[in-house]
Amino acid sequence: MRRIASKFLYTGLGTLAMLWAAAGAAQPASYPSRPVTIVVPYGAGSSTDILTRVLAKQLAGELGQNVVVENRAGAGGALGSAFVAKAPPDGYTLVMGTISSHSINASLLKDQSFNVMRDFKPISLVAYFPNLLAVNKDLPVNNLQELVAYAKARGSLSYATGGVGSSGQMAGELLKLSTGAPLSHVPYKEVGQGITDTIAGHVPLIFYQTPALVPHIRDGKLKAIAVLAPERTPLLPDVATPAEQGVAGFDASAWMGLFAPASTPDAVIAKIHRSLVDAARDAGMARQFGAQGFTLAVDTPEAFRRFVEADIAKWAKVIQTTGATAQ
Repeated sequence: MRRIASKFLYTGLGTLAMLWAAAGAAQPASYPSRPVTIVVPYGAGSSTDILTRVLAKQLAGELGQNVVVENRAGAGGALGSAFVAKAPPDGYTLVMGTISSHSINASLLKDQSFNVMRDFKPISLVAYFPNLLAVNKDLPVNNLQELVAYAKARGSLSYATGGVGSSGQMAGELLKLSTGAPLSHVPYKEVGQGITDTIAGHVPLIFYQTPALVPHIRDGKLKAIAVLAPERTPLLPDVATPAEQGVAGFDASAWMGLFAPASTPDAVIAKIHRSLVDAARDAGMARQFGAQGFTLAVDTPEAFRRFVEADIAKWAKVIQTTGATAQ
């Protein structure tokens, strides 16, 4: 597993300058001549939606056109992603893909109408964040070792997530694979109910995005067991990572990144990418991402392509080994 935090540090301006120079001569002077749409393949109010709207406002200033955010939720991000895969490849319809829609689903959903690496052109990573493992406050465990031992002694423990194909589900599957803990997935269509059920003790564990769980941890309603990333999060600086608790190489960091339809001209991709890099310099936007538990990160299109390919392979192995399904 790679240290995602070190892989996606802000790309050196010298490298970017060379990329932009190569594309500059062919760059269409008229692009964009009308508003650009970023499809969020999840519902309004999701973290992806909130942060895409923050980015869209800043990106509009760099592109000189309105950037509209359109929600097309369904099938764990597959419906909105399929819409963009079939959109005209002119740079006016993009998608904010995630670890679920553009990595996990590639192996978990057998009937997808698109292939991520064939039907999309990666533009850049935008941000990443750690998932968190938390438990009911009365569960008699305080760290990963105790949790694994308790699960083995009980024969099985159920864990709640934000749904089938979510990064939370994969975090649970990866923990099963890494430790041998017998865990059983309980997907929730409305993760708020999953949090409520974990607090009430109906489900003992939950794997979910750190910001959503932090208030309940600070109130003592849930116990944080591990930040599921290579590094601790500033939101919960006292919560250890799996590596610090003896589970080496564990990384269930989630991410979001910008994609265009596959045949979009390279010159248009370069224009969008340069605007994205310029937008990412804004300190206020970085603070807004940080408040949601995300780290703002921008890389080259080629580096992002390599990352997505590797991430698809990583979760395909986990899904195949554990037998995880979309049911």
